[in-house]
Amino acid sequence: MNGTDGPLGYLLGPDTPFAHLPAELSLLVRADGWWLAPSLLTAVGSARLTRLLLHRRRQRQLTADGYSLVIWAPPVIDPASAAALWSHLTGLLRPWWKRTLGQQQHLVFEYHFTTAGLAVRLWAPATVPAVLLHRAVESAWPGAHVSTHIEPVFLAKSTPRTTGGTLRLARPEILPIRHQHDTDPLRALLGAGLALGPEESVSVQVLARPATGARVRRARYRIRALRAGVSSPNRPRALLDLLTHQPSRATAAARDPEQADQLRAALTKHAGPQWETCVRYSVAMPDHADTADRLRGRAHAVASAFAIHSGRNWYARHRLSDPARRMTERHFPMRGDLLSVPELAAIAHLPLDTAAPGVQRAGARSILPIAAVPLPGPAAKPLGRSDLATERPVGLAVADGRHHLHIMGATGSGKSTLMATMVLADAEAGRGALVIDPKGDLVLDILARLPETALGRTVVLDPGDHAAPPRLNVLEGDRAQADVVVDNLVGIFRRIFTAFWGPRTDDVMRAACLTLMTSPTAGATVTLADIPRLLTEPSYRRRVVRGLSGADKTLRGFWTWYEQLSEPSRAAATGPLMNKLRAFLLRTFVTDTIASGASTFHLDDVLDGGLALVRLPKGVLGEETSRLLGSFVVAKTWQAAAARAAAGE
Repeated sequence: MNGTDGPLGYLLGPDTPFAHLPAELSLLVRADGWWLAPSLLTAVGSARLTRLLLHRRRQRQLTADGYSLVIWAPPVIDPASAAALWSHLTGLLRPWWKRTLGQQQHLVFEYHFTTAGLAVRLWAPATVPAVLLHRAVESAWPGAHVSTHIEPVFLAKSTPRTTGGTLRLARPEILPIRHQHDTDPLRALLGAGLALGPEESVSVQVLARPATGARVRRARYRIRALRAGVSSPNRPRALLDLLTHQPSRATAAARDPEQADQLRAALTKHAGPQWETCVRYSVAMPDHADTADRLRGRAHAVASAFAIHSGRNWYARHRLSDPARRMTERHFPMRGDLLSVPELAAIAHLPLDTAAPGVQRAGARSILPIAAVPLPGPAAKPLGRSDLATERPVGLAVADGRHHLHIMGATGSGKSTLMATMVLADAEAGRGALVIDPKGDLVLDILARLPETALGRTVVLDPGDHAAPPRLNVLEGDRAQADVVVDNLVGIFRRIFTAFWGPRTDDVMRAACLTLMTSPTAGATVTLADIPRLLTEPSYRRRVVRGLSGADKTLRGFWTWYEQLSEPSRAAATGPLMNKLRAFLLRTFVTDTIASGASTFHLDDVLDGGLALVRLPKGVLGEETSRLLGSFVVAKTWQAAAARAAAGE
């Protein structure tokens, strides 16, 4: 085989009609070249200019309306999630005739750094359904949160100094970049976006659209030429080599192991779907004396962050004119670089490091409610609305609400709002509810929204209210309930004062409470304020102990031992209990609430359809007092609930 064995050699052979074509073309060029060459250049330039203007017009039409999805990264990210997203979005490919007319949409994966941290966004034209991208992102990154913003502005127009650039593949696009990394390749980019000052921002955009048809066929022609050994990725003469058949280069290429490795890498890259891509970046800063140097240094850091993808191919830096406008327009260039799905996923994904600085993270993971989750109504309390798939209200069955329900979340996530909604639903439906608020805001919120029909059934304990508070006597109960009441009361003090509560203190308080509740001579109504009287006033103590029945031998024995103690020994035995009771009862609100007489409301009535709002702000009452009062209310509620359960109600 020689140089005339190819298709051109056959057409230009001596026995073909085209044998004299080269000579005739040579005469034509010599005779009319003075006007033919400029005309040809003008025609080619006009065609390219027309094509460029049509491309810009189509891009303006595509990007005239768009939206941006803000993506909050989940706590843990699977490295394969980004590849799953871009594989899914390959389905955005339009029919061939729409691609010919320039109607193929493109997506923009954006990293935007400000003083608030990193915001990851996915922009799309309005012709792409937002619900499609929502589902694609949430299925690729389970636990990610997505919100939609129409036309977000990235670079403030008031920022006077902006610089930027474009990153394009340095070698032929059939050769892949490095996309397999042991660590997150975004680490360098995250570092380049840290420590920004006020009004400073860094933006990186990865523009991508599915590629197929002639755009991919041209790359595959080059791969076939490389396989045949008639071309090299560094020499764009594959078509000429195919037509003329150069056997000497083929023989040399077959013996070149580097070219064989390039062929394997190119075949692997083009085995799957392809995306046409372009990477742009910009840095914006207010105008100061050192802005030029800082702009140049920050832009260099951003561009250098993509050097981690250097392999058989790499990114080269090019100038970007008017970066603020170009980044805001998001126009796709006339020709992008072909990348495979794994390569695109390597440069456009959520940060993988759980401790990545400045990354906006999602909260609790959203899941789709099952059909068994009830709708709010007479038999279900409202919880909210599901934000996955088709939005629908979600409720909690009243029967399920009687069991333990834990609401967990960060400050400001809506825990109090959820509880207020559930309490108001109970109040409106006539169900009993008890609210103990150690901060105070929840009770005030409920009172502001409480329906008028529930006002007559509502009891409010509030230290900020100057009126006489409702009374709840914690030592109230008959002889059958005395043991349970005293156990709860002593247990509360023991848990709160664990470090200062011993067996003797426990014994003294238990004996004093049982004596007051079981002795008919103690008075019609006994309270916690009677315990100091019983321990320190001999006349009152003798009268109360005299009323104990003969069956209370243990209590009588305790008081016999107590009377035999000297005054210093009694003070030592009762001191730990007295100082805790005294600190508790010295507060007027506490004394008026639990130690000033018989109860004015009963938690049995609250559970039967009433509403009790107990506001115990720690900043007003103190932490220990707030815990004691709240524990007393919980203990009385437990006694009422246990009595209802024993009665079968």
